[in-house]
Amino acid sequence: MRTRQIRVKGRVQGVGFRDALRTEALRLRVSGWVRNRADGSVEALLQGDEAAVDRLVGWAHRGPALARVETVEEHPVAAGFDHAYSGFERWPTA
Repeated sequence: MRTRQIRVKGRVQGVGFRDALRTEALRLRVSGWVRNRADGSVEALLQGDEAAVDRLVGWAHRGPALARVETVEEHPVAAGFDHAYSGFERWPTA
């Protein structure tokens, strides 16, 4: 099992990015969460089969049709988030 935490920057809020990422995660059987950040980015923690997580990160580089992704940054999994997840949740803005 692989866990990756990413931050997506660009025009990614107000374009359905979180819901589309969640839909794609569920399709790929990836667990975790997604949320908007106050700085206009979208943050996600992705957990599952390495190939599926890699595919979801690849999808995040494009996003849904109305998004304009500038960068996808990978960050170490933050303390407190390093446990097993079941399902894929949409969290409140942080």
